[in-house]
Amino acid sequence: MGKSSVDEIRERFDNDVERFSTLAIGQTTTVDAVLAMDLIAQAASLVNPDARHVLDVGCGAGNYTLKLLQRQYDLDITLVDLSKPMLDRARQRVGEVTEGEVTTLQGDIRELDIGEERYDIILAAAVLHHLRDEPEWLHVFNKLYDALTPGGSLWVFDLVEHDNPAVQELMWKRYGEYLVDFKDEEFRKFVYGYIIKEDTPRSLLFQVDIMRKVGFTDPIVLHKNICYAAFGAIKPR
Repeated sequence: MGKSSVDEIRERFDNDVERFSTLAIGQTTTVDAVLAMDLIAQAASLVNPDARHVLDVGCGAGNYTLKLLQRQYDLDITLVDLSKPMLDRARQRVGEVTEGEVTTLQGDIRELDIGEERYDIILAAAVLHHLRDEPEWLHVFNKLYDALTPGGSLWVFDLVEHDNPAVQELMWKRYGEYLVDFKDEEFRKFVYGYIIKEDTPRSLLFQVDIMRKVGFTDPIVLHKNICYAAFGAIKPR
């Protein structure tokens, strides 16, 4: 069975805005969601304390930008998402807490023009796992690298696979247990269903290697638990 099309993924997110709109718990299907948001906001603020322009790729309802705005005020924010309802919610929530300019771009990051040397911080939470083959990964990481100002930073939180099949099986089982504990067996089946249908995650080490290939230096791993990881990298000055 082939993976979901972009239109199919967009439709699911159009109908699932509320689940992504609670800052106190973050995205409920991700492991350590609140910790990841806090770590990324803190790390981005420390690495780029004078940031003015932020790009949030796959922004959802805006949680990661909102966390960042608790530490750095009145930033100019560009929000990117496939889903118009998600963008509308993110713009409303973000606009309430920043006096900076809020811009929205609806579309696929693989195709959108996001410019060069425009952003001091780029956030990409639970979005890159929709990339497919290695050329797409290289293309998108290169695009994000080019969009950063010198000294700017990219921060990712995402579903990751494990290259060793036995370890991947172990982590997939533990993630299933996490989902059942969080809610119930039906919730596990629901989440597993759309991950299998929609997603093509890659390992943390694969993504770190891609970061280095496109020019980032000294990738930073903030946190990893089961099959989710928070990590980043800095563009050389």
